[in-house]
Amino acid sequence: MNNQLADLTERVKARLDAIKDPISGKGLFTSGRVKGLEARADGKISFTIEAPADVAELYVSVRERAEKEARATDGATSVTAVLTAEAAALAKAAGGVGGVKQIIAVASAKGGVGKSTVAVNLACAFASLGMKTGLLDLDVYGPSAPTLLGTGAKKPRMRDDKILEPLEAHGLKTMSIGYLVDPASPMIWRGAMATSAVRQMIDEVAWGDLDVLLLDLPPGTGDVQVTLVQRVPLAGAVIVSTPQEMALADVRRGLAMFEKTHAPVLGVVENMAYFETPDGKRTHIFGEGGARRVAAEVGAPFLGEIPIDVALRESCDAGAPLVATKPTHPVSKRFREIAAAARANVARMSKPAPAIRVK
Repeated sequence: MNNQLADLTERVKARLDAIKDPISGKGLFTSGRVKGLEARADGKISFTIEAPADVAELYVSVRERAEKEARATDGATSVTAVLTAEAAALAKAAGGVGGVKQIIAVASAKGGVGKSTVAVNLACAFASLGMKTGLLDLDVYGPSAPTLLGTGAKKPRMRDDKILEPLEAHGLKTMSIGYLVDPASPMIWRGAMATSAVRQMIDEVAWGDLDVLLLDLPPGTGDVQVTLVQRVPLAGAVIVSTPQEMALADVRRGLAMFEKTHAPVLGVVENMAYFETPDGKRTHIFGEGGARRVAAEVGAPFLGEIPIDVALRESCDAGAPLVATKPTHPVSKRFREIAAAARANVARMSKPAPAIRVK
């Protein structure tokens, strides 16, 4: 962020903090009600005000004043202020993520590395290990779950309490923004709107009792990703990359993001690692061993390689995950090995530190 943007952001913060939070009496920003504040070079400001669900009506006028104050800030050209109600009470009643034992994020700091393919097949691999598994597609700009899972135009049912029932496919409970919007419509959402959608997808879905819930994160290390990892109690994150250097530079940034937010990295997966011909010869189209080297550099576990494989591509296009439909395929075996390694790392990293006895 350059100095002008930083100054604009601070001026907006000061104006928002001059507004009192109806509950705590503190400044609106200091109280933590303001989420996802973003200032752009063209002077456009966006943020979300998150209100308690049971007193959300108190914050309607607060949002209006906050928008007015932000618009009056020197340097601001337009303001988008979104009011959302915390779904904690609803989530508690519905189970929310409270019934989920472990939440694992599948992330990539760069698009086009096959993250969603890995996330879907990894979820199926966890299910094949006997775990009750869910998959939440949080890529609000380019949801892939409906295609990869073959759920097509199916829509989730909304209960009377406004909680969504996840769709079931291939032994998974699934939810995606792609189930709720027209697939032909572009998702033109600013940061605050996308962040709000992510919160609702987490809090307002009846996941029930799950052993593990995989989150297919949007690519990148922006506001949506940071908000998510700070909001959800992650058991860990799996980073997906290709071997090429252009992707690895972004992976380093992704690893740094999880380090700064204190979310454990369960390991790195190298996708599209190589292409193997029928005679067993391997061609490393995008380079060799790059993700393994980056994992070693930062001290993160390396979970394994996924090759370029025609059957994997065909299964994605057909909406029939390879692990679920062809469990004996060599690539399906790779995914199960990666799932088992990630599961072991969750257990290892969640162990409390040994007690220190002082004599």
